[in-house]
Amino acid sequence: MRKGIIPAVLGTAVTATGVAMRGYDMKKHGMTKRDLKVGIGACMLGVGLAHVVLGSIDLIQE
Repeated sequence: MRKGIIPAVLGTAVTATGVAMRGYDMKKHGMTKRDLKVGIGACMLGVGLAHVVLGSIDLIQE
């Protein structure tokens, strides 16, 4: 298995979860940007994107 595929797939899953949390909570429940769930969703989005980028770098280098 190629090095970097696991972080890229994991990052994709985490990013999708973060996007779902932010969009669902803000639209459905009328939350503001200061609510905790929205912040957690933003954090998951950032961590997931970082995993995708780092995994992609590993895939490209090999």
